[in-house]
Amino acid sequence: MTVPPLRIGFIGSGFIAKFHLKSFESVRNAQITGVFSPTPAKRQALADAVNAAELGPCTAHDSLESLLNAPDVDAIWLLSPNDTRLDVMRALNKAVKAGTSKVRAVACEKPLGRTLAEAREVLSLAEDVGLAHGYLENQVFSTAVERGKEIIWRRAVPATGRPYLARAAEEHSGPHEAWFWRGDKQGGGVMSDMMCHSVEVARFLLTKPGAARNSLKVTSVQGSVGYLKWSHGRYANQLQETYGKEVDTVRRPIEDFARATVTLEDEAGQPLIIEASTSWSYVGAGLRIDLALLGPEYAMEFSSLSPALKVFLSRAITGEGGEDLVEKQNAEQGLMPIVEDEAGVYGYIGENRHMVDCFRHGRAPIETFEDGVEVVRMIMGLYKSAEEGRVIAVDDPGLETYVPEPAR
Repeated sequence: MTVPPLRIGFIGSGFIAKFHLKSFESVRNAQITGVFSPTPAKRQALADAVNAAELGPCTAHDSLESLLNAPDVDAIWLLSPNDTRLDVMRALNKAVKAGTSKVRAVACEKPLGRTLAEAREVLSLAEDVGLAHGYLENQVFSTAVERGKEIIWRRAVPATGRPYLARAAEEHSGPHEAWFWRGDKQGGGVMSDMMCHSVEVARFLLTKPGAARNSLKVTSVQGSVGYLKWSHGRYANQLQETYGKEVDTVRRPIEDFARATVTLEDEAGQPLIIEASTSWSYVGAGLRIDLALLGPEYAMEFSSLSPALKVFLSRAITGEGGEDLVEKQNAEQGLMPIVEDEAGVYGYIGENRHMVDCFRHGRAPIETFEDGVEVVRMIMGLYKSAEEGRVIAVDDPGLETYVPEPAR
């Protein structure tokens, strides 16, 4: 029997929705049939872009309920700001329970919640009505991560033993939207926004291929944060000039640097370690992702700013600022790295192919809302560790109600 294409509704029309749209140009058996976001011009622009890419036909819906109850939407891609996602999931749960929605699957961007309590409720709402669910952690599906992990575990591990240390770093010069700079809306600062990538891609690299995602047990975390740039002087003023008085990082500071050490145990009880750092205070060519996996006689390394393609542009070549060479681009001249396929290199194509395939054929994705909950549990432990200056056990009952200091 032929399985029909998956018909997807996007909730959100911002930066990340556009990344997903670009990736779907390389995904088969999927249509983007609906879009909702609160701003009419933005949702219509995204629907027009979907139709121009021949990935529709796509309708710009004027309400969340209209999208959830649309007869041509099988799955939801939840891409709206962090503070809206729980309400969206409550509305989806209600519509499916009432029998007005045909949605049978939902995929959610990181993080799954601003707190552990929120993340657990998102999972519960999906399970309550039998929705298939996938956690959209793109770095797990990065072309370099997939290929590097496959080689290490096939060639090196059988000869000398499993990897025991994973390192992950992600840095750029800061987000593009006002809500990211508000701890109450975003859930914190760079720890909430980017450390969720780093700890999960590192956990994935350390996990044996084919093993259950919970085959590694996270035991404790230790975190630290820094307020290095964006809560001070001219840079705090710059944020207010750009985003308005609602962004006040002097009175409501949020961290722009975070470091993490995560201790795990493998199936045999042997210790494993994740080292990770993230930053909004990095100014280089653009977004920098550095990954490493180390074992007894081997190492795997990847850096997104060391691509095969580079260009040199002299002072005679001038133009407007943009991001046509690399995400979060910080210069227009000099020797510039080019990430020639950001949607593939960063993992968006791979994750969307995987989610579509799993949802169409009734298989559980390798990243589900359960993994999203585990990531938030680690992030809450890291925030609590930074605040209290001590190592935190991830079974600490205080994490269930903990709210990070920048979000309080």
